Amino acid sequence: RHGAPDMLILPLAGSPVPKPDLVAWTIHLPLLGGTLLLSYALYFSAPAPLLWGMVLLAAAIAAFLAVAIYSLVLAPARNASTQAMLLALVALMVTAGLGLSLAAALAGRLGIPIMTITNLHAGWGLLGWTFLLVIGVAYQVVPMFQLTPVYPRKLTRWLAVSLFVLLLLWSAHTLLPPVAAHRLALLGGLGLAAGISIFAGMTLKLQWMRKRRVPDITLQFWQVGMVSLLAASALWLSGHVGAHFSESAAYPLLLGMLFIVGFALSVIIGMLYKVVPFLIWFHLQSNMPPGKRAPNVKQVIPENATRWHWRLHVLTVPVFLFSAIWPAPWVYPAGVLLLLQGVLLFINLYRAWQLYRAIAATA
Repeated sequence: RHGAPDMLILPLAGSPVPKPDLVAWTIHLPLLGGTLLLSYALYFSAPAPLLWGMVLLAAAIAAFLAVAIYSLVLAPARNASTQAMLLALVALMVTAGLGLSLAAALAGRLGIPIMTITNLHAGWGLLGWTFLLVIGVAYQVVPMFQLTPVYPRKLTRWLAVSLFVLLLLWSAHTLLPPVAAHRLALLGGLGLAAGISIFAGMTLKLQWMRKRRVPDITLQFWQVGMVSLLAASALWLSGHVGAHFSESAAYPLLLGMLFIVGFALSVIIGMLYKVVPFLIWFHLQSNMPPGKRAPNVKQVIPENATRWHWRLHVLTVPVFLFSAIWPAPWVYPAGVLLLLQGVLLFINLYRAWQLYRAIAATA
């Protein structure tokens, strides 16, 4: 929040959204309900909960898209970050549309090639929505919070647009005959792998050049994410060199786990542990009486707490990879570790919220 209590400022675009509390509940409640119904329906193969879950998810995503696009279109900032975010929102629309089509097909309401749509759904969700959003955020937060040099202007100018075009090119292979489809999918995939590797490599290079050499756990979360991206690109390339490997059941699982658990989850946790303490400090400091100071960011969430989470996360990633290759002995330890991460993240953020409320009440 900034200024009037009924205005929410998007952190990187500086554009207000009216009634942020109402917007948040309007999005979060149907998103939570839809996710629970979808999980139940897929596990028990129940068509009715599947359709109701997709209705709730569609409503939540539509509300989020309307608010986010409205805010970004009206944002005074016109830079590489807002461009990447707008492209990410377009990718989210495509992802949601493909997801709704899959739900209708699984419920017996639509006749479509399910595996083809599933691959497109995963591609647009991971490479489009998730990766493009991280790119847009990284252009701002990596130099700001990690005290690195800025990303090269040539990279920020073309990377997000190029990846979006390559994703369109990769998706178009489903419309072609088999031989042409294979060549187009390979060409698009090579371009996407190159773009992913360039972004991850540049981010690691900028982090190596950072001004402060003080250890930073949130930086280490990002480094795990970037290394996982490079590993996912290398794995994808090796799968196209060795056809037998790409046809194994473990291959798509390894790719998904590297991208979701290794990359996306690492970046999300790292940003939460950086942004939440900063926002709590900023809001408390803005309202403290003269002569008093708010707790610094390292006191909001102690570094020891984030370090234990980082150790747990570094253990979780390889266990998930083992579970893709040897499911029987490893899948349950992977689930337990992921559950422990969620509990630890909740405890750390809840304590930070308690600290904020206690100090704000006396400020």
